[in-house]
Amino acid sequence: MNSIRKFLFFITFITISLSQNIASASDQELDRRAQWQARFERLPEAGVRIRQLEASSGLVHAGLAVDDVLISVDNKTILSGADWDDLSDALVAGHEYRILFRRGTREAYTSAVFEPLERENHNGITTAYDQIVSDFGIRQRVIITRPSGAESPQPAIFVLQGLSCSSIEYWQGRRSNFARSLRNLVQQSGMVVMRTEKPGLGDSEGNCSKTDFKTEINGYETAIKKLKALPYVDPDRIVVFGSSMGSALAPYFANKYNLNGVIADGTYHRTWFEHMLEIERRIKSMEGNDETTVNQMMNRAYIPLYYGMLVEKLSYQQVVERSPLLATYNYHDGGHMYGRPVSFYHQLQDFDVAGNWEKVSVPVRIRWGTNDWIMSEADNDMIVTALQGAGNSDVILLKYPGLDHFDTIQPTMLASFTGEAGQWDDEISGQLVRWAKELNAQKNSRMGKYAEKP
Repeated sequence: MNSIRKFLFFITFITISLSQNIASASDQELDRRAQWQARFERLPEAGVRIRQLEASSGLVHAGLAVDDVLISVDNKTILSGADWDDLSDALVAGHEYRILFRRGTREAYTSAVFEPLERENHNGITTAYDQIVSDFGIRQRVIITRPSGAESPQPAIFVLQGLSCSSIEYWQGRRSNFARSLRNLVQQSGMVVMRTEKPGLGDSEGNCSKTDFKTEINGYETAIKKLKALPYVDPDRIVVFGSSMGSALAPYFANKYNLNGVIADGTYHRTWFEHMLEIERRIKSMEGNDETTVNQMMNRAYIPLYYGMLVEKLSYQQVVERSPLLATYNYHDGGHMYGRPVSFYHQLQDFDVAGNWEKVSVPVRIRWGTNDWIMSEADNDMIVTALQGAGNSDVILLKYPGLDHFDTIQPTMLASFTGEAGQWDDEISGQLVRWAKELNAQKNSRMGKYAEKP
């Protein structure tokens, strides 16, 4: 009996301690992000060269100038693009950074402090910079906007962003049409909008380039629970808007958290292994290879490369060490793809994207751009077929003429692939705003064989 009492006391003590630690973490304000206020050139050797400086940059106040080369920051040597991205993502205001730089042939140290990035501010909208603590103990920034002066609980939009390590915050001068779409969604929807910064981005703790899929998903799950509990949010009228990778996660959240609808922009349906094979075939064709050459590349290189990484759960380095001839075709580094660790993709490969799509029993709005070279038309058609086959009768797929994967109108798919500037059209975000208003005008009935039974 004494042993049982001791055990119960120990469990109670641990639970109380964890609760106190989580509460303490939630109360502590996150460091505010900062920016270099400069443009850089990555060098083949260690370091980055300053190509342009704003007068207010902390680098100017530290005595640095155009053509100086940053070698290390706080004793972290810049050996790769990933190193530089990690340093840039982690840059915060008020911290004194020790910088090793080179001017000509002379190396020296200096110290720099950066000003905080100005927070978002929208006319007629209340903006809250709040935070969550995930089950992994990571404090993450959530940005919640809502119409000022609204008294009754309001409908809401829960935003899920794409794969890359990019902030979902909008700031003056940011050159991203996706960020522009988010800004317009916030300003024109008349709803509460919640965005969640990934670990290591914005003001969030952590490191995006080391964050796996399960950790990222858990942050979003913590955020949606917070959104549904807010007193000024109508929990029965929350739609999920997902872009790119976020659009493939949206069905999971709609199903698990009984959301009111799904808006998916630039989505996919099949496994990531199938997706990577399809995108490689498309890329190799756009690079000018004939179809016989593309077939040979797929059979000899890309099928074994991605099978090894995604299905056998190896790193690219391990796959190449096993089959050295694949090194010629592998353009990813040994442990990452598109800035994310291979562990992210190992877990993503096992995530049931297609199954989650099939089970959605609320209205669905999908957009695919005809010049999107990253996600395929076929995948979007498959989603519609799966939903309708399961009895969901409220599904719309819009194939937007000229739109690419980056919320930009392009003349051709190849123009998007080669990085042409393209054009913005207000209808790009206007379509999303109208869909959100339509879906959240009421609490939607569930339909099909996966609808909840009364």
